[in-house]
Amino acid sequence: MSGRARLALCAAAATLMASCALLPLVDRPTWLLQAVLLVAVQTGVGAAARRVPLARPLTVAAQALVTLMLLTLVFARQQAIIGLVPGPDAFRYFADLLQQGSNDVSQYAIPAPLTDGIKLMLIGGVLGIGLLVDTLAVTFRSAAPAGLPLLALYSVAAGLSHGAADWLWFLVAAAGYLMLLLAEGRDRLAQWGRVFGGAPRIPGDPESGAVAPVRTGRRIGAVALGVALVVPLALPAMQGGLLDAAGTGVGAGHGNGGTISAVNPLVSLRDSLNVDNDRQVLSVKTSANDLSDMYLRIVSLDDFDGTTWKPSQRHITGLPDLLPTPIGLSTDVKRTTVKSTITAADWYAQDWLPMPYPPSGVRVSGNWRYEPVGMTLVGDHGQNTRGETYQVTSLDVQPSAGQLADAPQPPAALKREYTKVPSKLPKVVAQTAKEITAGSASHYDEAVKLQDYFAVTGGFQYDTQVEVGHGPDAIANFLKKKQGFCVHFSFAMAAMARTLGIPARVAVGFAPGTPQADGTVSVTLKDAHAWPELYFEGVGWTRFEPTPTRGTTPSYTQSDTPGSSLPDEALPSHGSSTAPSAAPSPSDSCTAQLRKLDACDSPSAAVAQASGGGGTWRWLWYVLTGLGVLAVLAVPLSPLLWRARVRSLRLGAHARTEEGAAAHTLAAWQELTDSAWDVGVLPDESQTPRKAAARIVRLGHLDATAGAAVHRVADAVEQVLYAPRPRPVAGLAEDVRQVIAALNGTVSGPTRLRARFAPRSAVRVLWAVSAWSAALRARAVAARPTLRRPSGQQG
Repeated sequence: MSGRARLALCAAAATLMASCALLPLVDRPTWLLQAVLLVAVQTGVGAAARRVPLARPLTVAAQALVTLMLLTLVFARQQAIIGLVPGPDAFRYFADLLQQGSNDVSQYAIPAPLTDGIKLMLIGGVLGIGLLVDTLAVTFRSAAPAGLPLLALYSVAAGLSHGAADWLWFLVAAAGYLMLLLAEGRDRLAQWGRVFGGAPRIPGDPESGAVAPVRTGRRIGAVALGVALVVPLALPAMQGGLLDAAGTGVGAGHGNGGTISAVNPLVSLRDSLNVDNDRQVLSVKTSANDLSDMYLRIVSLDDFDGTTWKPSQRHITGLPDLLPTPIGLSTDVKRTTVKSTITAADWYAQDWLPMPYPPSGVRVSGNWRYEPVGMTLVGDHGQNTRGETYQVTSLDVQPSAGQLADAPQPPAALKREYTKVPSKLPKVVAQTAKEITAGSASHYDEAVKLQDYFAVTGGFQYDTQVEVGHGPDAIANFLKKKQGFCVHFSFAMAAMARTLGIPARVAVGFAPGTPQADGTVSVTLKDAHAWPELYFEGVGWTRFEPTPTRGTTPSYTQSDTPGSSLPDEALPSHGSSTAPSAAPSPSDSCTAQLRKLDACDSPSAAVAQASGGGGTWRWLWYVLTGLGVLAVLAVPLSPLLWRARVRSLRLGAHARTEEGAAAHTLAAWQELTDSAWDVGVLPDESQTPRKAAARIVRLGHLDATAGAAVHRVADAVEQVLYAPRPRPVAGLAEDVRQVIAALNGTVSGPTRLRARFAPRSAVRVLWAVSAWSAALRARAVAARPTLRRPSGQQG
């Protein structure tokens, strides 16, 4: 067998081995057998074309044409010409199948049924990757870059699947790529002539007779396979979180009296809030009179290590007919019984059962276990919520402010467990908590002051685009930047409460949904929420709401508190959409009282356009952090990442001072001109902002609405440059985003792709590096000692 034929076979094998990672995504593996046959034909066509020989582009074209005909033969015979040649009807049928496959992917949880649409996506994707691998590794004799499409194929599968055997598929894919590299190395070495044997073989030593290149190759192969086997074991599992729509979420226990543990919900909760297409998760029919307090709780996070909150490992038992009274709840506290019927969407597969808290009885089919400490239900042996309808009887606990203020000390064991604060927690967290709650007469007063600090008086902004943050300084950074979403607010308040000696934990679930015409309540992905629960003896675990513009403020926290002039007011219910607001930051005329009543526009910056793929393509970020090999992708993606980071900084919040407003205006203008530059409108620094704005409108072919936005930003820049005391202008970031969207809508697809992945304005990085280098050289020359010539010596 020739070297190129061997290389072609290895390329096909590597593609199919990486494709094995797709097996857990569907319930039947039969598609892979068809893919094997089609890849074999595709590889054979390539080998025959190279043997003719055809030019490289013609070889690729022949393989692509045969691939299309193969797909037509398998999926669109009846719509094709003589059952093989695709015509207009066949292409329309392919489009319909792909649309069906896209709908099926969004509808079904993993493993999905093998519908025709999903089958076309799987086999077509494998053939496409196989063509790329064969072209790079065999036609152009460059096997190393062929690892990128193989990695993309594996990464899609690994990012979507939630099985425990992810490491096995990584090993299989890595072995295929390694085999391809070794085949290429052998082919290159053979081009130098015959490889002669080395020293005589010594019995018992397999390496003694091998020449140096072969020995080196074997050693590299052994090391690479070892790394492929060991590295995945050390990497975090690529699984969904508590609110992941497509995954199983939290690991369940097995058997009566077992234990359970859960994963960190931070990333999936943020992703649920940032979905492009909001989807209904649960439908609730309830007897509750006040829907604004109908929170659906999934799990409580009570283990705080200074970096994040997560559920503790707990014992589980069988589900009793009647659940016990919540710990700490006395008979003096007013309560009513609420009955709710909850139906989960067919695509929502969640291990934990969303319920109102505290539940007193649950009627649900399937294998569900009860965790007494958190009063939650968790599925056992693969049980999840997909398509489930269940009934929950719960208590609507209505404590008074006086009962909370007069609450005695909790039991010592409970207080010791739920006030633990690690030593690595930054001191600023406890110091800030003491400053906020100074002068409080009770733990209740301290809790209300903490809640109002985050929700009203502290100047915090709700923003779902902010990174979750990692490390011991995550909470301290949030207190400094004052931007975040419910995870930041709930985590910070619970941590600060613990530093004050108040038992605290964090609950994760859904905020009240939207009432429907048929009397039900629709709970969607964007209702995903996290909130702190603080313990008061006699009342038990009590909900607080520190996140501004989200959820509802509990009635027992709305009374007058020391240092507050706010009256006892009933806040409106959460009946509107919880999507991040697209309104500009509130002006100084928006008082604390108006913000308390949710009467101001949201200061969210979450309307920034997504700079990269979202939703299904989140796998890319998980793989980037987990696999060092993706560092290769950092080079071509660096302009995209840099522009996304710069845009976020320019359009983000700035200090609420004149200097901060001026800096924000200039940054917004520079972002607007750079975005126009990216789509082909070159900047002209010699023009005034007004003329430059007119030029962008003209060359960018912008409509009247977008043109008005450009001129508003230009007017604000002229104020900053020329007015004695420029006044702050609200909404500049939103104006810039509107202009960016309009610019992208007036250019062709290739121009948009170039603006995204190879933006022209990225040249500013080179300019900055050049300026820095020149300044560094100038300082070095200035620091060099001056040499004097001897007297009398002529120059």
